[in-house]
Amino acid sequence: MIEVNRHTLQNGLRIVHHYDSETKIVAVNILYEVGGKNDLPTKTGYAHLLEHLMFEGSKNVPDFDEVLQSVGGENNAYTTSNITNYYDILPYQNVETAFWLESDRMANLNLTEENLAVQRNVVAEEFKQRVLNRDYGDASAIYKKLAYKKHPYRIPTIGDKLSHIYDAKLEDVQAYYKRYYAPNNAILSVVGNITFSEVVRLAEKWFGQIPPQELDLPQLPKEPLQRKARYKIVRRNVPTDIIYKVFHMTSRYHEDYPCFDLITDILASGKSSRLNRELVQDKKIFSMIDSAITGDVEPGLLIVVGRLNPGVKMEDADEALSAEIDKLCCEEVTIRELEKVLNKFESNFLFENIGAGELAANLAYYEMLGDANLMNHEVPKYREVTPQRIKNVAQQYLKLSNSSTVYYYSASQSSKNS
Repeated sequence: MIEVNRHTLQNGLRIVHHYDSETKIVAVNILYEVGGKNDLPTKTGYAHLLEHLMFEGSKNVPDFDEVLQSVGGENNAYTTSNITNYYDILPYQNVETAFWLESDRMANLNLTEENLAVQRNVVAEEFKQRVLNRDYGDASAIYKKLAYKKHPYRIPTIGDKLSHIYDAKLEDVQAYYKRYYAPNNAILSVVGNITFSEVVRLAEKWFGQIPPQELDLPQLPKEPLQRKARYKIVRRNVPTDIIYKVFHMTSRYHEDYPCFDLITDILASGKSSRLNRELVQDKKIFSMIDSAITGDVEPGLLIVVGRLNPGVKMEDADEALSAEIDKLCCEEVTIRELEKVLNKFESNFLFENIGAGELAANLAYYEMLGDANLMNHEVPKYREVTPQRIKNVAQQYLKLSNSSTVYYYSASQSSKNS
């Protein structure tokens, strides 16, 4: 049981805390409720671009990293479709430095034309490396746009087009920062050798005077129910053919969310999983196969991806893959099979929350979902899943009409296999 303390400042900043006397460090984590889904269709990649700009210094601290490193700290950040998360890990004696730095860049970020120009180029190079110049780098953008027609999850967090990054204007970035980087749109999570009363004191001292913003945020469009299977064929200069098959699933809040997570493990986690055993080892249709969920707050996707062996036709691979998925709809998984993936989930969940940094980030995330204490109910919630529930979810969601499939051909191999 993780003991969680919670408090909210008058300006709306939510605080979560876990005390650990066995460590000599403290993790200070700031989660902002803004991600790729908040970008405008014609101005994409702003959440990620602003993450980079947050390290360009504030009006009072020209070099964020230098100051933190001078007191023995380290830091980083990441942006997803749903959040932007920043974390600092440092010796407990110097923890106030992190409170000072994070509060200063929340209120006084140094957004200038010069800084924007530098980070535009950095993010543009990242876009080229991750999307344009990497094998299958555009695959997720392709299958998301195929699956989503309305919801902004269809747009990559890094940006939809390289031109959107280059065309980012200072006034637009400043407005984005002012709108979302506010105490009432943030969660401060602190884990380590620091008492709750000290966390509240430091939060009041450094964050308490930052004014809240009017969070008149637009409602995101809901994705219409998919009623017909969708297919797309692409050809790229990549080594081998790959198939991507995705299905719409529930939101992170839904009671059936654990079922989807467990289904991906049943299908493709480890050599003894269904797809690996049947389609990789026995039938040798694929050389690699995997499955995952996007884990999005709003209704996301369950993804199955397989790399075809040479000489295998894409249609044959799709048929074999679909047949294995259909088995989940027709037959209940065995108790032993379910217990195996439940044990794996529990061990991974516990292991992922050993470190102060990981725990601080996860506490902030669960607080965003409604209450950081939800972490303590996650394993029991998964343990409530039964074979019948797995079958029911599969029947409802893992059906052809709810699927979007990308045939991603190697330009050099497609003519041989077609």
